[in-house]
Amino acid sequence: MKFLFSLLALFLFSSATDAQEQPSSEAEELAKKLANPVANLISVPIQTNTDFGAGTNNGSRMVINVQPVIPFSVSKNLNLITRWIVPVTTQHNYTGPSSQQTGIGDAVISGFLSPKNSKLTWGAGPVIVVPMATNQFLGSKKWAIGPTLVALSQKNGWTYGGLVNHLVSIAGDKNRSAINATFLNPFLTYNWKSGAGIAASFEYTRDWENDINAIVFVPTASAVTKFGSQTVSLGIGPRIHLSPDNKPDFGIRAGISLIFPK
Repeated sequence: MKFLFSLLALFLFSSATDAQEQPSSEAEELAKKLANPVANLISVPIQTNTDFGAGTNNGSRMVINVQPVIPFSVSKNLNLITRWIVPVTTQHNYTGPSSQQTGIGDAVISGFLSPKNSKLTWGAGPVIVVPMATNQFLGSKKWAIGPTLVALSQKNGWTYGGLVNHLVSIAGDKNRSAINATFLNPFLTYNWKSGAGIAASFEYTRDWENDINAIVFVPTASAVTKFGSQTVSLGIGPRIHLSPDNKPDFGIRAGISLIFPK
């Protein structure tokens, strides 16, 4: 894992300085679209979040989120942007000393209806939790649904905005805790013409059912380049946990996005 992070960091540095083989204008446009959650762009982000030193058992967890984004044209003036998040998790000492679980977690599916021509870029629609976890400790065993909204503005290389959703369980295992949670994700990104960029975001989750506030600050560096004919974006940065009290000591986010320009 350390080798992977070192390799990503080295590659990002070289990409930021000379943009590799990607023409600057194309790389800049793709980086701008990737910073926009409701851009009309097909992509498959694969994001790894690894945390260490959580709880009384000094637990560790690695979550690989496979997040395909597929846009559809609904009408002359409206797009539907679908976003799937399927987590693959490996965790140690999270549910007890010497414990270990590995498997697929619950899927989160969002659909944003977004106007094609608007001064303010925005999208709104439903978000659904599908209980498909392969291990009882990796999922809620609950169906949940709620609204989601994203709004942002882009100017002179800057992207700033936020995403919010709220989920409430509607069915599932009666013996499991109900879902009643709000997620808030403000973000700020700057991209150079080379396609390299820096970003900062907060991920705030309010678990109303269990009275828990979880806050993570994630600064990242990224770059757009090519592996052969495949255009990709690479990113890496720390995960800084601010709450709750039993939060992990530190974490790392690294990811690759496969991009399929039209």
